[in-house]
Amino acid sequence: CITMVSDTADVEEVILGPDGVIHKAAAGSIVIDMSTISATITRGIAAQLAARQVQMLDAPVSGGEQGAVAGTLSIMVGGDEDAFARARPLLETLGDKIVHVGGHGAGQIAKACNQLLVAQTIGATAEALEFAQAAGVDPRRVREALLGGFANSKILEIHGHKMLEQNYTPGFKARLHLKDLNIAEDVARAMGLNLAGLKLARENLRQLVATGGGELDSAAIAKVVRTKARK
Repeated sequence: CITMVSDTADVEEVILGPDGVIHKAAAGSIVIDMSTISATITRGIAAQLAARQVQMLDAPVSGGEQGAVAGTLSIMVGGDEDAFARARPLLETLGDKIVHVGGHGAGQIAKACNQLLVAQTIGATAEALEFAQAAGVDPRRVREALLGGFANSKILEIHGHKMLEQNYTPGFKARLHLKDLNIAEDVARAMGLNLAGLKLARENLRQLVATGGGELDSAAIAKVVRTKARK
C-alpha cells in the first residue's frame, strides 16, 4: 500500500483512522508513505503498524511534478532494511535516486533537510538576481554566467528562470513548502537547534502565503525578497 497526501493529519487519518489501512492490511505487508510529514508522528504510526505485524517505510520524494511524470524522483527512505529491500523494485519504477537513509522517520528528516536547502537556495538566488538588477547589470546575463560556475544549481537553472520571467506557475506550491518548513522548524526547536537560515526562509514563505501567494510556485519567494530589498 502506498499513501501520498498533503499533511501529517491526513496520513494519520488514511492509515490509522476508522477506515484506515491499519484495519485492512495483512500481516507481513508493507505500508509505504510518500507524504512529507512529521518524523515523530511517522515513528508512532510505524509502531502501531508493527503491533499488527505490518511494516512501514517513510519514503518522501523530491523532484516535483516533472520528476514524477518522468519517473526520476529522488526517494529518501526510512524504515527497516528488509522492508526496504522488498520494496525497492517498486520504488525503482518511481525514481532513479533511491537512498535508504536509516530507521523509521529518517526519510522524513532527509526530506526536511531537502526543503530547508531548497528554500534557502531560492532565497539566495532571488537576492543575487536582485543585486545584479540594482547594480544595473542584466540579471539574465549574470544567471547565464553563474550557470557555468561553482554557483550553478538546479535552483538557479529552474527557479532563476521563473524569477526572470516572473512566471510562478506552480511546480511546488508555496503553501506546501511552508508546511514543510513548519515541520522542520518544529523538529529543530524540539532538538534545541536555532537555525537562522531556516527561520528566514520560513518567514519569507509565510509572508508570501499571507499576501495571497500560497498557490504560486515557491520561486515566488523572489517577490518577498524584492520587497524587503527595496525598503
